[in-house]
Amino acid sequence: MKLATWNVNSLGARLPRVLEFLAEHSPDVVMLQETKCDDAAFPAAELALAGYDAVHHGSGRWAGVAILARSGLGLGETVAGLPGERRAEEARWIEASVAGMRVASVYVTNGREVDSEWFAEKLAFLDAIAERVAAERGSPLVIAGDFNVAREDRDVYDPAAFVGATHVTAAERTRFERVLSHGALVDAYRLVHPDETQFTWWDYRQGHFHRGLGLRIDYILVCEPIARGLAECSIARDYRKGRKPSDHAPLMAEVGAVPE
Repeated sequence: MKLATWNVNSLGARLPRVLEFLAEHSPDVVMLQETKCDDAAFPAAELALAGYDAVHHGSGRWAGVAILARSGLGLGETVAGLPGERRAEEARWIEASVAGMRVASVYVTNGREVDSEWFAEKLAFLDAIAERVAAERGSPLVIAGDFNVAREDRDVYDPAAFVGATHVTAAERTRFERVLSHGALVDAYRLVHPDETQFTWWDYRQGHFHRGLGLRIDYILVCEPIARGLAECSIARDYRKGRKPSDHAPLMAEVGAVPE
C-alpha cells in the first residue's frame, strides 16, 4: 500500500499538480495539508473522477487538511479537529479509518516566534497530538503531514542560521519525540534512510530549492507493526519544480499489508 503526504499550499492553485501526482504515482492514501479552502470549495468531484474518495476539514483562506483514499478502500469514521487544540477554527487535524488503519492528516501551526503566544499554541498542539496517539496505541495507526519541526540538526540546511528560531528548539523537538513515543510510532523516512540528509520544504525566495537550502519538516509516522512492512520512503522532489509549485514536496511511503 502506498501512502503519501503533501502540504500543497492552496489546493485551488495546485489541483492540476495534485491530479498529476495521483496519476503518476497511484498512491492508495494521501494526506493533504494547507488546502486553503472551505468545505464547500473542496474539489471532491474532480478527485472522484481521478478515482479517490475524500474527507476534508477546512476553514477558508488558511490551513485546511484532507485525506484521500482510492475508491473502494473504504473511508469513514471521520473526526475533524483535535481534542486539546487551542484554535479549532484553524482546521489543522482530520482523521479517518481507511483499509483497516486509523489515518490522520495534520498541519501543525508554524509558531512564528519563540516565546510568543503562537509558539505556546504550537507546543500545546504537539502535546495534544501526543495524547491523541497515546489513545490509539496498539492500533494500526498512521499520522502524516507538516509538523513544522525539524527533528534533528541534519534535517536543517544550516543549523547555525536557525539558532533562536522556531522549528529547531529543544521544546519543539522534545514534543515531537513524545508524539513518537506515546504512539509507538516510527519516522518512516528516517527508518529507510538512516544516514541521508534530504528536505521536504524550501523557501520560495532566493533560489533556495536549487541551492539545496531546505528543511525536513514533513513526516509519515507509522506504528511499529506497519513499520515492519515498510519497503520504501521517498521525497518526490520533481513536484517542487515546474509551474506554480508548492514550497513542499510530497513524501511517499510503501508499506505491506496492515497487520490484523
